Amino acid sequence: MDLRSNHTLGGVHLNKTLTKKCTSLPPNVNSNGWLQNEHLLTASLPILELHMFAIFLISHGCHFILKRYGIHILVSQILAGVIVGTTGLGQQSDYTRIFLTVDSKQILGTLAGLGYQLFGFINGIKMDLALVRKTGKMAIYSGILSMVVPVVLGGVTGRIVSKYWNLERLDRLSLILVMLVQSMTPFPVICSFIGDLKLTNSELGRLGLSSVLTSEMLTQVLAIVAFFIGIAYKQRAKAAIESVVISVAFLLVVLYVVRPAMFWVIKQTPKGRPVKDLYTDIIIFGALASGALFNYIGLNVFLGSLVFGLAVPAGPPLASAVVEKIECIVTGVLVPLFMAMCTMEADLLKIDFDDYMLKSTAIVVFVVILAKFGAYLVPLLYFKLPKQDALALAFLISTKGIVELGSFTYMRELGILTEGMFAFLVITVLLSATISSFVVNWVYDPSRKYAGYEKRNIMHSKELRILTCIYRPDNTTIIINFIKSLCPTIQSPFSVSVLHLIKISGRASPMFISHQMQKKTVSLHSISGNVILSFKHFQQNYRDAVSVNVFTAISPPKFMHEDICTVALDELACLLVLPFHKKWLVDGSIESEDSTLRTLNCCVLERAPCSVGILIDRGNQVKSIFLESSRGPSLLVVVIFFGGNDDQEALVLAKRMSQNRNIIITIARFIPSTDDLEINRDSMLDSQALNYIMLDCTEHETVDYIEERVSDGLETSKTIRSMLDKYDLFIVGRRKDIQTPQTAGLDDMNEYPELGVIGSLLASMDTTEKYSVLVVKQQVAL
Repeated sequence: MDLRSNHTLGGVHLNKTLTKKCTSLPPNVNSNGWLQNEHLLTASLPILELHMFAIFLISHGCHFILKRYGIHILVSQILAGVIVGTTGLGQQSDYTRIFLTVDSKQILGTLAGLGYQLFGFINGIKMDLALVRKTGKMAIYSGILSMVVPVVLGGVTGRIVSKYWNLERLDRLSLILVMLVQSMTPFPVICSFIGDLKLTNSELGRLGLSSVLTSEMLTQVLAIVAFFIGIAYKQRAKAAIESVVISVAFLLVVLYVVRPAMFWVIKQTPKGRPVKDLYTDIIIFGALASGALFNYIGLNVFLGSLVFGLAVPAGPPLASAVVEKIECIVTGVLVPLFMAMCTMEADLLKIDFDDYMLKSTAIVVFVVILAKFGAYLVPLLYFKLPKQDALALAFLISTKGIVELGSFTYMRELGILTEGMFAFLVITVLLSATISSFVVNWVYDPSRKYAGYEKRNIMHSKELRILTCIYRPDNTTIIINFIKSLCPTIQSPFSVSVLHLIKISGRASPMFISHQMQKKTVSLHSISGNVILSFKHFQQNYRDAVSVNVFTAISPPKFMHEDICTVALDELACLLVLPFHKKWLVDGSIESEDSTLRTLNCCVLERAPCSVGILIDRGNQVKSIFLESSRGPSLLVVVIFFGGNDDQEALVLAKRMSQNRNIIITIARFIPSTDDLEINRDSMLDSQALNYIMLDCTEHETVDYIEERVSDGLETSKTIRSMLDKYDLFIVGRRKDIQTPQTAGLDDMNEYPELGVIGSLLASMDTTEKYSVLVVKQQVAL
């Protein structure tokens, strides 16, 4: 029996045909079994279990084949829904009568809806709104344009095709809504793709998430405004005002009650200990209640859970505990059910391009996809992002997924979409996910995971942000004394992030701890207690001049470089300081040598997203007693300058040190003794850098300049050896694989290639002199 029902959306009446079917209440959940002459498939629970079994079997079977080509698992989940739904097995009448009944769909749909809601909550937790403040111009422009341009061009195209085929008002509304959904860049979709492609901790992934977050915030604001306007049309202004008041009250409660309460939970959790189950359970309940509230006022439950998830402080211990508790069941069970449930209703056999409405939809979708791809790609190329990475990112951002599929399903239920339009849009989501996954895996090179797209070095940074690593407790003194030499003042402050790296032992799981979030400790003798106390004392001495953040990473040595590079990205570091892997005794003999740390330093040098300095201590510990007195200089520093980007970076660092009156800086430039300097672009840049430093430091009497003329590497070695008793700290550029007459012949004696020829020379000299060496490598920006 068919009934005509009128639904309203934004003041427009939607005519929808409903089919009246009979069902029994209460439903029969369990079967009495064949011994009681009751068929197994007359009960809802066995049917649900068979549905889940079929969906998981088909989706994982498809993914087993498709993952070899880098295809996202979402494609397999869509295929599973198509196969077990109307298009596939649903063509058999017996199957439809048993498995595609109203009762079975409602039960499966309830589970799927719960998964969709919790999926929004998890992605709300993962959204780091701080990225908006850290976002550069490239991410902002690409994020805004990728939403605005498709909306404009899609709207114009929709208007043209509507006039050409004389579409009715409802059909025009349908085209507008399809265009808006296609123009969205939902954060949960892109975050899921980036995570599955293992790009979350890469520079490319960070850039993508930053731009998507910009686009997502703008999209949500416009969507909510449009929704309230729709309510005003449908239920008059009073209902719209009530919805606005409830929404604002909810946001205020979340911001000023819920979020502070979560910070209180973090402070009550001892370092290294898990958050109590009571707290995580309350937070999950709050997410479900938020979804119910948004459903009550007419908003999507997904949005309510997403907003509540944003209130959870990012990272360990709270956010990670909540995500770990529910992510497995949500992403592994409920989300696949939701994807399959959405596509089960798609009847691909009803796609008929003779239908004017379907033709219009196809044209609008095609224009929007091209506009979105181009609008995102152009800013990336304008800011000189490598073409391969820009192409991969544009395809990634153009991907469609669970949010779009959920929106299309909701629109179909309202009668906004015809069966043919819905089936066509499901195909667009399927093709989008397939093509994007394949292209990104084909184009993107994972070895460049931490490649730098922005200049994060000392020379081009307005603010000095340092990340330093502690491998052993005895690294702490030399690191602190080196930071002191950079002259932190209230007029010229800087930030220091300290990463204490600890080798994982036994069967313990890898762990990352931020010591700023958790104030309550298990013991005064925690694993990083001495490091924390040392840097806390250092910060107290310099108060407003230095801000210090301390982290602890417990992981296998072969993965420590990922921890280091990830923190460098998060903290926007422009200089990463690593201790050398060797330790010397007072008499110049080697006390200890750790090949694992040497391998770690080499890995970081090749991958770091910022400039790197390797700090070598030959018993001096950057002059362990750093006296700030007026009796005379307390630290003598020399910059060994040959030329090149690394040496220029070393000069800028020395310029920072020159602000301290108790530090004497000497710039020793080594030039060939036989010929005049060759005039080329590099030599001009070297001279420009030297002139800039000397002119800027003319008012300081603490900077001196000398020239050393040498004919080959042997003379260079002798000259540097004669300096060992004159200076406390040698700053040199790494200058890897750069051949010059001044260093000719030194390659044969290069014991530590990761330090460059001059750094290796200073580190390997057989001497009893006490000094320290900083080998600087400038960030290689793409």
